[in-house]
Order: sequence, then structure tokens, then C-alpha cells
Amino acid sequence: MSVLLTGIGELTTNSDELGILSDAALVIDGTHVAWIGPAASAPAADTAVSLDGRAVLPGWVDSHTHLVFAGDRTAEFGARMAGEPYRAGGIAVTVGATRAASDSELSAVLERHIAEAVSQGTTYIETKTGYGLDVPNELRSARLAGAYADAVTFLGAHLVPQGWDADSYVDLVCGPMLDAVAPHVQWIDVFCETGAFDASQSRAVLTAGAARGLGLRVHGNQLDYGPGVRLAVELGAASVDHCTYLTKSDVDDLASSETVATLLPACDLSTRQPLPDAQALLNAGATVALASNCNPGSSYTTSMAYCVATAVLQMKMSVAEAVRAATWGGARALRRENEIGILTPGARADIHVLNAPSITHLAYRPGVPLTHSVWRAGTRAR
Repeated sequence: MSVLLTGIGELTTNSDELGILSDAALVIDGTHVAWIGPAASAPAADTAVSLDGRAVLPGWVDSHTHLVFAGDRTAEFGARMAGEPYRAGGIAVTVGATRAASDSELSAVLERHIAEAVSQGTTYIETKTGYGLDVPNELRSARLAGAYADAVTFLGAHLVPQGWDADSYVDLVCGPMLDAVAPHVQWIDVFCETGAFDASQSRAVLTAGAARGLGLRVHGNQLDYGPGVRLAVELGAASVDHCTYLTKSDVDDLASSETVATLLPACDLSTRQPLPDAQALLNAGATVALASNCNPGSSYTTSMAYCVATAVLQMKMSVAEAVRAATWGGARALRRENEIGILTPGARADIHVLNAPSITHLAYRPGVPLTHSVWRAGTRAR
């Protein structure tokens, strides 16, 4: 059935042609947007919903999460808040808990967190493996993730597990593990960072994934300056995520490439790292995305609105820049920017309605639950 959403006070489309519309309406037909324009010119539909002047924007596109996990790292978080530095090795705690969990337990975690995200306006979710770190558990993680998330990334190269040396483990990731997981995922990722994988090891992982037809993503430049951005741009990765420590050369490389700089401000706050220089990236012409990095160790939030408010209030992004980064930017990081993260005829009907007259309220009223209703692929989800 077609649905007319009318009485839209402010409609953010992310379309260069349509821009931001006032007193607008749109028609959902099946899973897609069929029409957008002035409310006074709206065509008839099978049913109509008046939004009474509320703001509408594309659903959040969360292009970086780690939702296949078990266990709890509250103690680690408490220690960090008391002054302990963040160390990538904490991932090993979650690996142990995840390996010990049943399929039903992991599925329940996935289902709960995705439902939580959708209730806050997220309509497209990527998630990663990376808490199995052996062949059977990485395969299990990929299979379970594919039942719940919109896009799945293989992150076998998340950390070198106990009992392995890095080069031998990379051989496992690039060989038997990739062979097992590749049919169940669309992307491959690597944690290119001190304490995880160096540039040579990261290159081996990414080139092996590319040879299997997987898209490339990189965790890079989170804990210090490093080769992650450089490698991502060189290999044509869709996204390099974190980007906390960037040189001018890194910024220039991103601006002259198709690689998206995905910023994860909730993670930086939780780990007490500096926040990325979003304005340097935007001023240089780089494409910026915002994502939650939801995981149990360094960023345990599913709230994209929190990330947007942080980007505006602490990273000096405008509200429009932050909203675009959390919608269209995430879509671009997943190479889906013509389908999601945008509201235009033919796009997927992923729609987020705010209990507010404009998107400015996302930063003006930080921490306030502003989601009024959500349509995900044309189906009302809230």
C-alpha cells in the first residue's frame, strides 16, 4: 500500500536537486519513495499520515558497528574513567566471552541492539565479525550477522589472538578463515594500528579480500599517527574509520580520493582520545561519515543522535554537516549513496521523523530522545 506523509515542517533530502523543503510531503510506495514535493501538490495515496509540522530526514546509516559479541567490559570502562589508557588488547576479553556464547545468545544480542538502534532512527546497519578470531567462530559470527544486519564485514584481523604470532595469524586470516567467511560477507576490514597489525600485514589482509571480490575497509589512525589512511587510499578502500590522528598529508590524500573518512566520536569520548579534526577534512573536500562504533569495550552506544550532537557541539561541524555525515556519508562509506541516506524518488524509503520542527534540535536538545517515528524500507518500524 502507498502511504502519504504530509504536513512535514522541514524535509532534509540530501539531494542536491531537492535540498531542504518546507511544508512538504512524500509518498512511500512499497519499499521505496515514489514522490516528494510541496504538501499542497501531494498526490493521493492508499493512506495518509499527518506529521503536524515535524522534521523528516533520511534514516541514520550506521556504517561501523561490532554487534556480534557476548560479555561485559564495564570494569575496563571504569578503569579507563579512573585514568587507565585504552589498549587494543581489551578486545581479547570479548573474544573469550563470544567464543563461549551459544548461537542463541549471540543472536539475542544482535537482535536487541539492532532494535535499539532502529528505535532511535537508524535504518541501515553495518556490523563486523572480529570477536571470534578462529575459523569456526568467525564463520559463525558472519552467518549470524547476516541474519540481522544490512551489511556484514569480515574483521578476522581485529587482534592477534593469544598463542599466535602476527604473521602466522595473518596467513590464517588470508587463507582458511577468508575461504570460510567470504560467502557470507560483503566487506573485509583490518585494524591497522600499533598493538594490532602493521602496514605490511594489513596490506596482505586487504589484498587477499579484494582478490575474493570483497570491498575494503580499514580501522586506521585511531591511537596514533600511522599508515592506515595512506594504505586505505592506495588500495581504494571505501572507508577508513577512526581518523583520530591525521597529518596534513593524510587529509590531502582523503580529499583527493574516493575513500570516506568515517569518524567515531563516541569511541573517542569513551577512550578519552582527542576528537578528530572534522573541519580540516571538510574544508579540504574529503567525504566524512559519522558512525557509532557500537561495541562493548570502547563505544557502547547505538545512538547516532549522540554522535551527531557530539560532532556539532565538540567537533565544530554544523548541524547540516553532521546530519549529512550520519546519513549520506555513511551510505557513501558503504557505496550505497544512491539508495540509502537520501530521500528522493526511487530511493529506499528509510525515513526518520523527529519530535521537533527542525534537525537543529538534534544538537540544540542533546540527549533528548527526539525520534517520533521510523520507516525502514517502507515499513513502519516505530
